[in-house]
This record gives sequence, structure tokens and C-alpha cells, in this order.
Amino acid sequence: MGSKNKLKRFIENESFHNVIQPSRDELINNDFKFLGKWNELVFKNTNPIVLELGCGKGEYTVNLAKLNPKKNYIGIDIKGARFWRGAKTALDENLENVCFIRTQIELLGYIFDKNEIDEIWLTFPDPQTKYQRRKHRLTNPDFLSIYNSVLKLNGIVHLKTDSEFLHGYTLGLLQGMSITPIFSNHDVYKNLNAPDEVVKIQTHYENIYLKEAKKISYLSFRFNE
Repeated sequence: MGSKNKLKRFIENESFHNVIQPSRDELINNDFKFLGKWNELVFKNTNPIVLELGCGKGEYTVNLAKLNPKKNYIGIDIKGARFWRGAKTALDENLENVCFIRTQIELLGYIFDKNEIDEIWLTFPDPQTKYQRRKHRLTNPDFLSIYNSVLKLNGIVHLKTDSEFLHGYTLGLLQGMSITPIFSNHDVYKNLNAPDEVVKIQTHYENIYLKEAKKISYLSFRFNE
């Protein structure tokens, strides 16, 4: 994407009512007005709140919102020029249960209160296979701890990936935490019991993976009390 296009999208994002772009200082200093008040101030309902972390173009966020109109969805990514597409689609289609936040995932605890979130989706995150990059894996112990803090009791984490490595790595961590997955399958499109949210929504890149006969795996779990 050219720099002119990026600039145009950044400017448009500022005018979109469904895009929120807090500064790091605003978050760290606890000046973020939506903390603990997402239902009240943003969605103006009491429906469950679901996050997609590293949402990219926002395809999954938007399609989940269409599939489940009684849930509120928030796509989160640091690259605003990417999720511009999802934000614009949501506006064009009058989807009031969708918004996007431009921020870093490690700052979730400054954006959402404890026990404020019902579900978290990780859709095709970079598996960060190199050992020295493990701190960036979205299912490493530090990130899992953050997710646990913002999730409600019995809140669910979903991982959909084309990476056997990330699926296995995450399973190993859960085993070490004595967590039994709700669902775990290494080839989800061949599983007749796979949830609709997993098999009825496909991103642009997922379609490419499927055409290349890549297996897509899916894992969901709850943290222990």
C-alpha cells in the first residue's frame, strides 16, 4: 500500500465513529474514558463483548458481528490502515455492534477492566516460530495472563491458525496449566462438530491457505478459576 493511501486511511479513521485510537500516555495514565464502561458508553447495551486481537483488515471481526448480532465485537490492531477496511464495511452496512481500536495488545489491561470481556479470538496470528521471538507469540504465558485478567469467569479464548507449531505450543502451555481445551482439532474443516463461527467465516488469506491444501486448526479453552 502506498504512503498516500495509508495517509488517506489514517485521516478517514479519525472521522469514523467506530474507530478508537487512544494514545499510550492516555492509557498508561488511566485517563481512558471507556475503561470498564464499554457496554455503557460505546455499545449502549448489555450484550457480551468479544475481542479479535491482531484483527488485520477486520474481516473476521465484521463477519462475527453479522453472524451474532446479539454480541458486541471489537477488532484490535496497531495498524490502523489495515483495519480501515473492516471499519468502513461496518459503517457502510450499519453494523452497530462493531468497533475497532488502534493499540498494542499488551495494553489490553489499560483498555478493559477486569472481567469485562466474554470472549477473545486469535485468528491466524504470526506464530513467531523463532525462539528469540517467543515473547511476541499471542499465546505466550504473559499474554495468557493478560487475557485471563480481562475475561469474565468462564470466558473463552479461541485460536484459529494454519500453524501446527502454534497450535501445539498452545496445547502444551494449557497442559502445564492443567487446562483441558473445550475443543481442539488439527483439521477443523473435516470435523463435523466444528462451531459455525470457525467454519463459516474465512479470511482472504485463509482462502489462499485452503487452496494450497493447508490444514486449518482450531482450539478453544477457558481459564481455571
